[in-house]
Amino acid sequence: MVRKRLPSGGDARPTVHTVAARAGVSIASASRVLNGVGGSPETIRKVREAAAEVGYVPNAIARSLQSQRTGLIALAVEDIGNPVYVAMMRAIEAVVAESGRQLLVHATGGKVDNETALLRRLANRYVDGMIVSPIRVTDAHLDALVDSPVPVVVVGQLPEDAPVDNVRTDSRTGVALAVDHLVESGRRQIGFVNGPLDTVPGAARDAGFRAALASHGIEIDDRLIEVGDFQYAAGRAATQRLLARAQPDALLCANDLIAVGALHALYGANQTVPQDVALVGMDDTELAQMAFPQISSVSLGSVTRGRRAAELLLERIADPSLPPRREQVAPSLVVRASSVAESPTPHGLPTVEVTA
Repeated sequence: MVRKRLPSGGDARPTVHTVAARAGVSIASASRVLNGVGGSPETIRKVREAAAEVGYVPNAIARSLQSQRTGLIALAVEDIGNPVYVAMMRAIEAVVAESGRQLLVHATGGKVDNETALLRRLANRYVDGMIVSPIRVTDAHLDALVDSPVPVVVVGQLPEDAPVDNVRTDSRTGVALAVDHLVESGRRQIGFVNGPLDTVPGAARDAGFRAALASHGIEIDDRLIEVGDFQYAAGRAATQRLLARAQPDALLCANDLIAVGALHALYGANQTVPQDVALVGMDDTELAQMAFPQISSVSLGSVTRGRRAAELLLERIADPSLPPRREQVAPSLVVRASSVAESPTPHGLPTVEVTA
């Protein structure tokens, strides 16, 4: 079908008035159809055909001012290249897209100033809501979250009394699952390569590791504990430092990026995996399955956490009067060839426990 455009007087764009005139309906009827409010089937057909013929393009800015909605949701994470955030982002985007909205993604580098600046910018209402996953939680974060003029959902640990919707996991239990598995496999010299201790996940996983060893009567040996960053290169370097002073028979890594770095450091030190050193990561990302040997890893339910965070946010946008919700996704351990010689065996699936 050839679409003819009405003369519009120079550079003027077709308006609702133009569409209504071409469709032979009232301006109010055309406006309802163009804004998705509805109308009779015949009116909808006429208005849509007329809009296509004249080349009408909705004014998104005017529409957002009128409805107080932008159709945009923001996601702020430390590193958009980290596979755990990629998996989370995909889950969030699927829910957001189903609602007819679009997702904007911000990488904060884990910097508190970047995250609080994003939260303060919400006062401009450039999005309908935000999901944020901070690795550090400060008083500045909490103040910005409480003062936010649009709904915010936090993926990660918050103080119990924080009046904000929150989806979290239990890193300490996840670490315990990994240590239990390694001890049951006969390992006793268990090393730990962690991320920064001033982060929420770093502190939780350090505490979990120490508690898990103590539960098995294994004395803490600080030579077997190394701290770096949640990145491949830092994980490799930290493992090299650890191997220069100690000989572990197992390594637990605070995420899968660190675990791949540790795997390469072990190869460089002529250590075989799992014969000489068993290896376990955390997050159970695609990286764990792409490595050779495939890496055992603790799943912290990144997909489930992302999906639930998006669902909670949309519910909050629809009903701002809801009380704060807090949900917890249980960890699980997926055993692969890096820690045992047998075939991969999933030990349980992630579950969700909802608490008020």
